[in-house]
Amino acid sequence: MIRANDNYGKLKASYLFSDIRKKVEKYQQDNPDKAIIRLGIGDVTRALPDACIKAFHQGVDEMASDETFKGYGPEKGYEFLREKIARFDFQKRGADISPDEIFISDGSKCDTGNFQELFATDIRVAIPDPVYPVYLDSNIMAGRTGEFENGRYQGIHYLDCTAENGFLPEPPAETVDLIYLCFPNNPTGTTATKDELKKWVDYARANKALILFDAAYEAFIRNPEIPHSIYEIEGAKEVAVEFRSFSKLAGFTGTRCAFTVVPKECMIYSGSGEEISLNALWDRRQSTKFNGVSYPVQKAAEAVYSQEGQKQVKELVSYYLENADIVTAAMKSLGFDFVGGQDSPYVWIDGNGRDSWEFFDMLLTSAGVVCTPGAGFGKCGNRYIRISAFNSRENVQEAMARLKEAL
Repeated sequence: MIRANDNYGKLKASYLFSDIRKKVEKYQQDNPDKAIIRLGIGDVTRALPDACIKAFHQGVDEMASDETFKGYGPEKGYEFLREKIARFDFQKRGADISPDEIFISDGSKCDTGNFQELFATDIRVAIPDPVYPVYLDSNIMAGRTGEFENGRYQGIHYLDCTAENGFLPEPPAETVDLIYLCFPNNPTGTTATKDELKKWVDYARANKALILFDAAYEAFIRNPEIPHSIYEIEGAKEVAVEFRSFSKLAGFTGTRCAFTVVPKECMIYSGSGEEISLNALWDRRQSTKFNGVSYPVQKAAEAVYSQEGQKQVKELVSYYLENADIVTAAMKSLGFDFVGGQDSPYVWIDGNGRDSWEFFDMLLTSAGVVCTPGAGFGKCGNRYIRISAFNSRENVQEAMARLKEAL
């Protein structure tokens, strides 16, 4: 008898954004004449930068000739892209990351979900609340949790992110083995200073723990004092893996290209306490389960680092940050407390006592605006909603006008 993985039965009935889509589809069916503005899911709306399109075409053209055709590429990604990433994203910021510590992939969602495969099932995992759902769900699937009770899974150490602590949790007093951190944060939009990240690096080094650091939104940091990479912190290469993406930086949400940095100094441990190279282990996993990102896509990603590409992606990021400014200005005028929007495309808004799904339904039905209910990110998100700046300028302005009228 073929049996199911019983851990899947512990998952909530469906993924957060699937629930949102169903609600919106139902509302649209009932109100076919109502125009919906979607500020919920963090999907970009503007076209790929011209530099990337030109390189994409070049890559496709190369596939059309026997002389330049590419078959299977290296699972880690082509050297031409990994070298650019190492030089521009890390070495220029003083972080000593080499190309052979970089693994190209088809998305940070995949990598953050898959990386936990490398660890024992009985490790102690610390996850922020609220949090991007993939961190938690992938550990549930792996069998690291108990049952779901009172809004939380047994066996997970939750790091409460609340207004009282500025949505920046402190390292726990007890020992944990695996820590998920995301800055600029999804969903709250908050950032962490070097001193705040150093606390976590010091904790991980003292406890032989590992940090999985999601930096998918680092391009949106405007404050020059905020670190873009955890490797700007001394000692982080020993205890941290970093995830990055071209999705929000250059509009690759539908094109799919990201990368994960696994330093060679980073070790995990066998049951008997022997050191194991995490870089070698992830390389082994990827070479077994992943065939790499297509050559034309990697050519397009490389173009991000050209002089033309750098200018164009900065313009893209600035466009979305200006949208975030429009959202925060509207929230201020309406009297809502919020965080984010300054160094992030997300604004995390206190609903003034409303349940987050109640607030979601009200905005949908009264204004035709889709947000993301905070409860979908964890128990601590229940009184909040997340608004995304990823839409056209006209739609963001129209959505804020509708909210002002409705509220």
